[in-house]
Amino acid sequence: MTDKEQKQLACELSALSVFRNILKTDTMSALVEYLGADDAGAADCAGGCSAYKMSLMGRFVHSLSEYGFSFSEFLRKSVFEDENAYITRAAANRTVSAALLRNVLSELVLLSGLTKLSAKDLCGACAEGGKYGGYVPEFDNEYVDLRAEYFERLKHIDRYGYGIFASYPMFYLSEGDILPVKAADDITEADLTGYERERALVFDNTEALACGRPAANCLLFGDAGTGKSSTVKACVNRFYGSGVRLIELRKDQISYLPYIMGRIADNPLKFIIFIDDLSFNKNDDSFSMLKAALEGSASAKAENAVIYATSNRRHIVKESFSDRSGEDDIHRNDTMQELMSLSDRFGLTVYFEKPDKKLYLEIVHALAEKYGIDADAEGIDARAEAFALGKGGRSPRAAEQFINTLRRGTL
Repeated sequence: MTDKEQKQLACELSALSVFRNILKTDTMSALVEYLGADDAGAADCAGGCSAYKMSLMGRFVHSLSEYGFSFSEFLRKSVFEDENAYITRAAANRTVSAALLRNVLSELVLLSGLTKLSAKDLCGACAEGGKYGGYVPEFDNEYVDLRAEYFERLKHIDRYGYGIFASYPMFYLSEGDILPVKAADDITEADLTGYERERALVFDNTEALACGRPAANCLLFGDAGTGKSSTVKACVNRFYGSGVRLIELRKDQISYLPYIMGRIADNPLKFIIFIDDLSFNKNDDSFSMLKAALEGSASAKAENAVIYATSNRRHIVKESFSDRSGEDDIHRNDTMQELMSLSDRFGLTVYFEKPDKKLYLEIVHALAEKYGIDADAEGIDARAEAFALGKGGRSPRAAEQFINTLRRGTL
């Protein structure tokens, strides 16, 4: 590219209006600055480019490291994840102005053109000189018709989503922001052994959510280590391609429920709001907020979301014997019923009980086979039982920990 062509491209990219958020990324800011930089008065490299421009090229390529040094991959991800005025209107079937649509089409053609560029196109002059062969940092790039892909995804926006929800299955809340879990648990149903009936109830309910049918809020309760949380995450991984996403909240973040529900209410995707290890004290401020959400309060409920919670307790509000005396409560029975009935407000409750010996050993053998350990080895059942006893009882978690000790050779 000539210097004039570079500056022209820099001007066109700087004028992005719909996909303007992309200019805020390190990659695009470095590229635009490189294209528009003036070599005049700068120290020249052997090939004629300034050291300043080459430093910008290095910054541009370095920023592509998280995309496997692929510029086209960066562009594809950035365009599809961009939450802009067009995609939010189109996804909600709202009116899109003619000017907005023309801008979208033009900008997607412009961005598609970037996927044709090579390092030589950008700084070919420097590649031709220099004592050491004229080194310039390279990057991968392959042509992508972003316009065609963008509108194809729009046809199935209820499965693909947009914004931060386009590329990740699981999210968490941090200081009021919804952020992706970039190394999310990839557990699947095939990784779980036992509890087929219990899992089927949760999976069937999630399938109803994914298909737009009425789905229930779900409480998974029972003994620790029985796979309650793993069941929820395996559910999300199974239905990710059908448009299901998970947002995990800690108990102390339940007050953010109205904000979360408002944030996702108009989104075409379906959401599981996941609260792990849930329990309350009777005076907990979060109690009333969750109660309102479970009862369908307009401020704390979205039509495309359900709440899944796990707990080791059937009655998730902790109470003491003094609570039952209720000496200072005029309507003690009403208060006790309210505290004890929170779990009843979940439309679906699934009990994960501690496995008996037969199921526990089935899980041990399944895990042993998975990791190439001889499940028929002499004494393995007795050793597994002894391990569970040392852990306080049988559970799928104890079975997995036992197998891991065999894999490490520490047992």
